[in-house]
Amino acid sequence: MEKKIITISREFGSGGRTVGRMVAEKLGIPFYDKELVDQIALESGFAPKFVEEHGEHSPGSSLFSYAFAPQGVPGVMNGLSTADFLWNIQCNVILQLADKGPCVIVGRNADYILKDRQDALHVFVFADIPYRADRIVRLYGESEKAPEARLQEKDKRRRVNYQHYTGRTWGMSQNYNLCLDTGVLGIEQCVDFITNAVIKSREA
Repeated sequence: MEKKIITISREFGSGGRTVGRMVAEKLGIPFYDKELVDQIALESGFAPKFVEEHGEHSPGSSLFSYAFAPQGVPGVMNGLSTADFLWNIQCNVILQLADKGPCVIVGRNADYILKDRQDALHVFVFADIPYRADRIVRLYGESEKAPEARLQEKDKRRRVNYQHYTGRTWGMSQNYNLCLDTGVLGIEQCVDFITNAVIKSREA
């Protein structure tokens, strides 16, 4: 079956966002990353920055997690924690975007949310720590934490969030159709692999 929806899951610093953007450009289809965050923010009432920072983080059920509920809308979260409320909105937005037509969706557990769609191609992008550490320093600059610690912290949050909401192991090859190492293959080659897989699916 023709693959129209491409989901890109990625390790922090691996270049998955760049790969996804380039794939969308080559195929001439919409790319949802920041746009996805903005849509979730619009429907949830949270600020985009809050959604971006917490939408893929470890779920929390403490009283602190309720402190960021949108103000002025009584009962808007229906007793859910912030993480659970965002998850529900996130699922709805991703399903709606996929229904609109061909697109590339980065992160947000889209591979699981769209797992039942036969027209979806699920990709996991990864690389070794030295490659990713060098890349995040070049892109985002130095910080108080060592780049290796930043990688481990970000990936741990994504891993815990993914397992909590999907019951699956983040990064396990069986959950994806393609697993690509940008450190070995390079960004351009990974883009070619994905676009070629989509083009070939049209001929099947």
